[in-house]
Amino acid sequence: MTVALMWEARATAGRGAELLAWAREQRLAREPLRRETFRAPQDRVLVITWWDAAYDAELPELPEPDGELVTRAVHRWRFEQLI
Repeated sequence: MTVALMWEARATAGRGAELLAWAREQRLAREPLRRETFRAPQDRVLVITWWDAAYDAELPELPEPDGELVTRAVHRWRFEQLI
């Protein structure tokens, strides 16, 4: 089964580039099948990682950034791929 983990954060005003750089620098305990990074208006950053694992498997995730870098707690979602 393929599981996708989504991590989304919103930077404080004007710090979107810094949050994007921070997210790209984060290394996970092991490498996912795939990792993609996106940005959106309002200084938001989204990272999606794909894993060959069961839906409820313990998987490495990006941490919370420094509280001064973001406007709120990180949002996280987990999805399983359907074929």
